[in-house]
Amino acid sequence: MSFPQPAEAPNWPLEAARDAAAEAAAKTSGQDDFGRRAFLRMVSHELRTPLNSIIGFSDILNQELYGPLGSPQYVEYAGIIRDSGKKLLSLFNNVLDIVRLEGGGGLAPMNEPVLPIIEEAIAKLRPQATAGSVTLYNRVADEDLHAWLDPRGLASCLDHLLRNAIEFSPAGEIVEINARQADGHVILTVFNRGDAPDQGDVERLMKPFEQGENAENRRHEGAGLGWAVVRLNAEAMGGAFGVVSRKGEALKAILRLKAV
Repeated sequence: MSFPQPAEAPNWPLEAARDAAAEAAAKTSGQDDFGRRAFLRMVSHELRTPLNSIIGFSDILNQELYGPLGSPQYVEYAGIIRDSGKKLLSLFNNVLDIVRLEGGGGLAPMNEPVLPIIEEAIAKLRPQATAGSVTLYNRVADEDLHAWLDPRGLASCLDHLLRNAIEFSPAGEIVEINARQADGHVILTVFNRGDAPDQGDVERLMKPFEQGENAENRRHEGAGLGWAVVRLNAEAMGGAFGVVSRKGEALKAILRLKAV
């Protein structure tokens, strides 16, 4: 019995196949980037615009700028609407930051001084710290300290780290901000005493939407996006982010940037 001979394998040029695959991958990547940018534009307009209106008009009602509302409860409700809108807007902004940073866009690192960005971040959050009886102490005094950074990216990192430190610090405590140059890097730290996670949970908490407490016993608000945003910003600037934590006692957030 005779069997049919197997057909000879086609002699396709390997390099041409590789080029075609690379071209297809590049095209798909370009389409993904285009889709991501379109999503960001849509969300920015369709969600931020009405939220800003809700926040603005509820603030007008809360302050009774155009006359009394007739009942103190209405003023209270307007304040609740405003505060809820601000929390929702903050959540949207964090999600957008993660989408943008994971797409590799948005930051342009350059040689910049560190101190002015730290001072601006502290000034922005001092009222929140004062309201919680927490002191922000800036140990940085070196005006010549420069790093390879994007001002918006570093400002976002400091905003998240300082907010966390203030929220988890007991009344009467001090949040310390420091920065120094070592081994070709600028090491920026935010230290606070108070409620802190176990060191073994830190890596998990670096991921989006991860939280340190179970839903049943959560004592702090938030969607678990802060450290993820900080990590992605640090990496986009060519740096790194880490945390040293002693459970229930203290935490030091460490941001490492390239020195100039």
